[in-house]
Amino acid sequence: MRKTTRQIMIGNIPVGGGAPCSVQSMCSTDTRDVAATLGQIGRLAAAGCEIVRCAVPDMDAALALAAIKAGSPMPLIADIHFDYKLALKALESGVDGLRLNPGNIGEKWKVAEVVKAAAERNVPIRIGVNGGSLEKELLVKYGHPTPEAMVESALGHVRILEELGYQQIKISIKVSDVLRTLEAYRLLSDAVDYPLHIGVTEAGTIFAGTVKSSVGLGILLNQGIGDTMRVSLTGDPVDEVRVAYDILKSLGLRTRGINFVSCPTCGRCQVNLIPVAEEVERRLAHLDTTITVAVMGCSVNGPGEAREADFGIAGGRGEGLLFRHGEILRKVPEAELADALVEEVLKNQ
Repeated sequence: MRKTTRQIMIGNIPVGGGAPCSVQSMCSTDTRDVAATLGQIGRLAAAGCEIVRCAVPDMDAALALAAIKAGSPMPLIADIHFDYKLALKALESGVDGLRLNPGNIGEKWKVAEVVKAAAERNVPIRIGVNGGSLEKELLVKYGHPTPEAMVESALGHVRILEELGYQQIKISIKVSDVLRTLEAYRLLSDAVDYPLHIGVTEAGTIFAGTVKSSVGLGILLNQGIGDTMRVSLTGDPVDEVRVAYDILKSLGLRTRGINFVSCPTCGRCQVNLIPVAEEVERRLAHLDTTITVAVMGCSVNGPGEAREADFGIAGGRGEGLLFRHGEILRKVPEAELADALVEEVLKNQ
């Protein structure tokens, strides 16, 4: 049972309140380089990203946001730390959301100015607690970034906004350790009904980070926790989006894009299946249609999996059977398997 949270709007994307868990990423470009940033945002949008965040380290970056917002095909969030003037300029530039911890902004009047400007524009604020930047007093109290320490930090930031009458709030609470992340989000979910942005921060490179994110986010989502998500990987942010959708698809929460099925290969496999599977996945990656494509390599499990898929191949000795919606279309030589399957999928879109 998914937890019911309040709903906010990030641009035209509903977050919380029963809306589908949305997929976010963050640009790795220099925000001051508008062309490079918009180029990356375009690639993220093509992969299915729904909300994008940009770092705002200085006023030049804040000033660049207006042009980025004008050219972005998706809602834009400004990532702000310490300087309230950057938040004000980002709001003037038309951003759809702020990532900002009010406790780090300084005097309360500065926070009040940001909140007033955000409220006037109906722009939500995400409080983002990270285990690597926890307040010193909480580290003294708890010894290290425990789940309880991070929840206390988040609730402290929430209290500041609530005291200013502001409740368009989204919260994230992340560490790089999966078990601590799980416990922190469980505690936070019990304490508030604000929408939660989930992620395992600094998860690692694409292999290790995908594993950690899949375990952590998969468990949270399966327990009904999470209204929007980011998979944090060291690499191309487009890969973050692809992994996020695969996590959501594996749990039946989103259906965008191809459900790709392929066998791990074993001694029964009589075709060179790995390059075939990789080529088919690469050539169909751009599709956002909801279909299942199977690439199977032997006569034991292959025909059954390929028959259950919308499109599939099942390998034999130097050849394979091509399936469409459960029916065999023809035999295909091994060298033509990838081409035959891709062509069959594309002509039926």
